[in-house]
Amino acid sequence: MSSILSHSIDEYIKMVTSFHGYPAPGVLIGGFMVDLAYTKLPKDGLYEVICETAKCLPDAIQLLTPCSTGNQRLKVIDTGRYAFTLYEKRSGEGVRVYLDWTLLDEWPEIKGWFLKLTPKEAQDEGVLIREIKEAGSDICGMEKVQVKLDSLNKRKKSSISICPSCNEAYRTSDGALCPACKGSVLPYGRMSKTPSKRHKSA
Repeated sequence: MSSILSHSIDEYIKMVTSFHGYPAPGVLIGGFMVDLAYTKLPKDGLYEVICETAKCLPDAIQLLTPCSTGNQRLKVIDTGRYAFTLYEKRSGEGVRVYLDWTLLDEWPEIKGWFLKLTPKEAQDEGVLIREIKEAGSDICGMEKVQVKLDSLNKRKKSSISICPSCNEAYRTSDGALCPACKGSVLPYGRMSKTPSKRHKSA
């Protein structure tokens, strides 16, 4: 395989390095997974994605598709499996692509990385990237799926209220207090709050 969608493999590696911080193996493999998914679906579809891991794979999806967490066309349901489903948002018809560990025997560096058989300090990054480029989508499995659209719990539009506890804007549908003030949603405790106007230059 010489390209990933409209990008050469080397171009995609540069994209990954710029976006992710380094040429992460999971994001590189994710590019081949996205390319494979698109070859099996009509080009004129309006697609959304369900990703089954929060690690690396969402970055490949956001780099190569119009689906992102920000526009809510990418949903992460973390099952711990290295897989995603690309589906037509109106019909629910799609394909699920996954990294198939049973196909990795030809690719020992990928196998050692993916199944955590090789400690990180013992991995050979150059060999790993070379194997990923050579393997392409041959290490991926795929199945047709029908997404149950009504099970995705799409968030309804809501008006905005000001939380009486923290004095910040939040969705009215979340109740009398914002979710952060109602419980331990965030992993930090606020010691003090500086009004925005104090940050402005005199």
